Amino acid sequence: MSHDLFEAAKTAMAKAYAPYSKFPVGAALRTEDGRVFTGANIEVASYPEGWCAETTALGHYVMGGGGKITEIAVIAERMARCSPCGGCRQRLAEFCRPETKLYLCDNTGVVETVTMGDMLPYGFRGDILK
Repeated sequence: MSHDLFEAAKTAMAKAYAPYSKFPVGAALRTEDGRVFTGANIEVASYPEGWCAETTALGHYVMGGGGKITEIAVIAERMARCSPCGGCRQRLAEFCRPETKLYLCDNTGVVETVTMGDMLPYGFRGDILK
């Protein structure tokens, strides 16, 4: 199943808007019911105002009705094993469980599989706010 998620992330990466950094990134999320949501990074001239591929995918996911995220794939054109940045790790943790699989990819496929718990072991969780 991970290879099709890699392909979805790679297709999304081709749509990235990264004219300044020249660092396109793609992400794909799969929900428990099999739906896939993708995103690419989008830059603007004021760097801090752009957003990451994972954030774009999460926006599509929320607008698509959400659900339990079971797998995530991330790919960057110029970096093997590109992992989500710290902010995206926290954003993803909002909708994932620690056991959610995260596939780190290069241009040929998945090169490493970790969990969200591995990537953000002490993430801030919304359930403590209740």
